[in-house]
Amino acid sequence: MDITEQMHSMGRKARAASRAMARADGATRNRALLLIAEAIEREADALRAANGQDMDAARAAGLEPALLDRLALSDSAIATMVEGLRQIVTLPDPVGEITSMKSRPSGIQVGQMRVPLGVIGIIYEARPNVTVDAAGLCIKSGNAAILRGGSEAIHCNRALAKLVGEGLTGAGLPLDAVQVVDTTDRAAVGAMITMPQYVDVIVPRGGKGLIARLMEESTVPMIKHLDGICHVYIDDKADIAKALPVAFNAKCHRYGTCNTMETLLVARSVAATVLPQLAELYQTKEVELRADAEAHAILAGYPYLAHATEQDWSTEYLAPILSIRVVAGLDGAIDHINTWSSKHTEAIITEDYSAALRFLREVDSASVMVNASTRFADGFEYGLGAEIGISNDKLHARGPVGLEGLTSLKYVVFGHGEVRS
Repeated sequence: MDITEQMHSMGRKARAASRAMARADGATRNRALLLIAEAIEREADALRAANGQDMDAARAAGLEPALLDRLALSDSAIATMVEGLRQIVTLPDPVGEITSMKSRPSGIQVGQMRVPLGVIGIIYEARPNVTVDAAGLCIKSGNAAILRGGSEAIHCNRALAKLVGEGLTGAGLPLDAVQVVDTTDRAAVGAMITMPQYVDVIVPRGGKGLIARLMEESTVPMIKHLDGICHVYIDDKADIAKALPVAFNAKCHRYGTCNTMETLLVARSVAATVLPQLAELYQTKEVELRADAEAHAILAGYPYLAHATEQDWSTEYLAPILSIRVVAGLDGAIDHINTWSSKHTEAIITEDYSAALRFLREVDSASVMVNASTRFADGFEYGLGAEIGISNDKLHARGPVGLEGLTSLKYVVFGHGEVRS
């Protein structure tokens, strides 16, 4: 069987499984999630061993530090996967919920019912935890899933797929409800994104190159974001005691994530005060600062200082590099963000309530924050249990995509024998 035939076979199985998943009650789907969580805890040593194989191969292949960071499956990452599954169990079941019921003059009642999307294809690189997050959210929301992880995580993904299958069958759900593509052949991606007869939506999670390719080639609708050029703006009314830890955490907590700050904007009136203090913090992590002319003059003497170019404002570094710009105030910050942002996540640090509200209203991004690190733009942190991805599109889903983002609404009508005159 060639790759196209293999993927079409998986698609047919997923379509059949999706019907069974839509019929399954919430208790059954929750049972599957709990069994998967128990299996992951039980097999933690085996998962670490499989991940070790992947890490050894990745280092030998010369993968970049950011990708190695995403690939690593630490004890805390395993614990987070388990906690995420159990948190998903506690969330309300969205499937079958009927809302917005209205009585019409004709006598009929019209409302909307939340239903699964059907079959969801997830394409991702490096992170093995996505296998569990995606499976958990798709099971809870009554969908079937086809998961295509990166070749660099193949051993770990195979081990996780076995545990997910164990949980599904233990709960009496079809094994084909979550299928992991067991090949590293890239042709599998091309086949998967061009079979709309079997797959209802594609969720890509990976580098800009992968997503750009899918945007060009996919004939299946996508929930996606291309990159994460996130900003923190320190306002002239900022509490510096809040600004320092937020701006440090937003950049240095982790470098290889899409919600990491890549550009720091500082109001001119506080720049001379806040930038030297931040530089001391960034120096402990050897962060390169690419500063505009004003910021460069203030930071003269900083050992990792460079002049920013226009290209820096549109660059997602995923590395210990930060671009810095001094702006006149709130208007300048909003203008810069709406010009250069990838519409992912932005934050303002301010004690001015009016400025905060303006920032929330006028910044055109999927997540907008006040006095908090951009690193909180995450499904787990938002209480979604986990996320299947982040969307910076405006249609269907926006921001971290959890259970509701994996469902749709259809109109339902209740009548009493009415006919239209």
